[in-house]
Amino acid sequence: MRFLSSAVFLLFFSVALAQPPAKPAAASASQKTFDLLKTLAGNWQGPVTTDNPAFRVDKPLSLRMHVASRGNALVQELDTGTPEITVFYVDNDRLTLVHYCDFNNRPLLAANPSQDGKTVDFDFVSYSGGNEMGHVTHWGFTIVDTDHHSEDWTFLLPDGKPIHAHIDLKRVP
Repeated sequence: MRFLSSAVFLLFFSVALAQPPAKPAAASASQKTFDLLKTLAGNWQGPVTTDNPAFRVDKPLSLRMHVASRGNALVQELDTGTPEITVFYVDNDRLTLVHYCDFNNRPLLAANPSQDGKTVDFDFVSYSGGNEMGHVTHWGFTIVDTDHHSEDWTFLLPDGKPIHAHIDLKRVP
């Protein structure tokens, strides 16, 4: 009986090992969009314009993006005096971002996969933390070329009024 069990066991694994390797699964639209965003890894700087003078920024903003966690996360560090962190990742085939805001909240946004290979829009899903100052509800990326992209943010104040910001970023050393 032991001989028969061993023979069946060996036969099963011989057949399994003789099979051609499985073809890798095609990348999902979310993964392709995430791979597009990972091309933005590097240092960036650019001017900010807003539609609300109270939120005017007089100097160019600097940010750094780097791939982390063995390629599974993209981290953006926005220089606001201390790094303001945003983490992008694919979660169950949905590209998401969590923005760790200076205003002590963490909005979660989900991407609409890029249709043109140049733009990615993230829309609000939920947030945790306080809302005394408001929170981000939309974040858009437009990739112009390897050394130029823009970001468009919509920030919702607690009274429901939106503020739009546009950052025109160029790659810097």
